[in-house]
Amino acid sequence: MKAAMFYGPGDLRIQDVPAQEAGPGELLVDVKAAATCGTDLKSYRRGHPKLFPVLPSRFGHEFSGVVSGVGDGVTDFAVGDRVVAANTAPCGHCWACTRGRESLCENLEFLNGAFAEQVVIPASIVGRNTYRLPDGLEFAAAAPLEPLATVVHGMAETGIQLSDTVVVHGAGPIGLMFVRLATLRGANVISVDQSPWRLQEAARAGAVDTVDISEVSGPEERVALIKKRTPAGRGADVCIEAVGLPAVWEQAVRTLRPGGTAVLFGGTPKRAPFAVDSSAMHYEEYTLKGVFHHTPDYVRTAVELLSSKKVDGLSLITEVRSLDQLVPSLEDMAAGRGSKYVVQP
Repeated sequence: MKAAMFYGPGDLRIQDVPAQEAGPGELLVDVKAAATCGTDLKSYRRGHPKLFPVLPSRFGHEFSGVVSGVGDGVTDFAVGDRVVAANTAPCGHCWACTRGRESLCENLEFLNGAFAEQVVIPASIVGRNTYRLPDGLEFAAAAPLEPLATVVHGMAETGIQLSDTVVVHGAGPIGLMFVRLATLRGANVISVDQSPWRLQEAARAGAVDTVDISEVSGPEERVALIKKRTPAGRGADVCIEAVGLPAVWEQAVRTLRPGGTAVLFGGTPKRAPFAVDSSAMHYEEYTLKGVFHHTPDYVRTAVELLSSKKVDGLSLITEVRSLDQLVPSLEDMAAGRGSKYVVQP
């Protein structure tokens, strides 16, 4: 079968690889839709030691499809089921899991290989993070389950209340999901980005205002421009960073009102520091929260949001392409020419 194989930064190849079978507790799935994401792009550019400890490796983790093989011991799924799965499952017994912090599990088992004609779902993910799709939900609409589950986690940390002013820094796929969920919670959302096209998408997702920071160059000017759009210019009740750059982390914190909360969501490069005004944090009582990954509960909530179409997964998709267009799709994401692309093997 054809599959994407990752050999290292900048080296991603579509190759013929041996077909797989479902082992004990596993599912073999014919992939009907696989979606690109920011983690794919970062991994393609600079590698990812946790996701790809051994090279070459299968690539991709956002997908939906049809079960074509059932391993011994699997009783909840059958051949022909339409399914979607998360990309990990926590172990349930490490210190983090036993303290209710499953996103920090020390033994997360990862799924890779969604950019292919078939993918095997590991037994642990079959047991805790795999779901049947309702008939009315398209495969492409279900594929972005994993990033939506992480955004559900981020929303749980925001403390957003009705009528809060929420500034979402970044209008890529993650930022658009935050705009949508914060709007559903009753917030007045301001979307900040440098791309007019992305800001248009944010308005469609529910943002009541958009700020194009390409209009100004320096960090001081950008902070001033953003705060000017908040009530009385005092800043946001909640700021959400959805880019993954230390400079944007700093921007998010600096656009808070006194007593506000910043959810620092975007993953930055390793060992990348960012600066905080300690005096402002003390006297204005900021709350800063880092958020990573998801848990089975957040995945279940994300499935319900997609199934009910309160979140339209198709609205996140720029274009559907063939598997051999995977690398150009990642390059288009990097250039800001699209949001997410669905690959159909």
